[in-house]
Amino acid sequence: MRITPRRLAVGMSLWAPNLFSGIRIRRFSEDWTHATVELHVNPITRNYVKTAFGGSMSAMTDPYFFMLVMHQLGRDYVVWDTRGEIEFLKPGRGVLTAEFHVSAEQAAALRERAAGGAKVLEWFETVITDRTGDVVATVRREVYIREKKRVTAAQG
Repeated sequence: MRITPRRLAVGMSLWAPNLFSGIRIRRFSEDWTHATVELHVNPITRNYVKTAFGGSMSAMTDPYFFMLVMHQLGRDYVVWDTRGEIEFLKPGRGVLTAEFHVSAEQAAALRERAAGGAKVLEWFETVITDRTGDVVATVRREVYIREKKRVTAAQG
């Protein structure tokens, strides 16, 4: 069965770490250039002062840039999320949203830079907003990309 953007969004929303953390994947675009993720702040996902737990906000941004890159580049590339930074700007309450964008042009440039097995480390940025559109946190994620080595008949 082929992974479609819709199946992946539903599956990841039902995956226990996301389900019990209040994280819902609203959508992956059909061309894998965009994802929308929500965090529902509730008694399980809030901290001592009843605002969004920082770990939940970090978790809601963890895999999405690398997944967008991975799906655009295909199976010939190794893609990993290697590190992240988050700056908390305002207490998060209610439903928080993060939008992730990796354009087809960005993916093509990464493919070119990773040609021949070169190691590429690329930073991506997004913000987490509340229902009123106020920025709650800024997030940066670093993604590792490398073209896989190809084994030819003569090699193996």
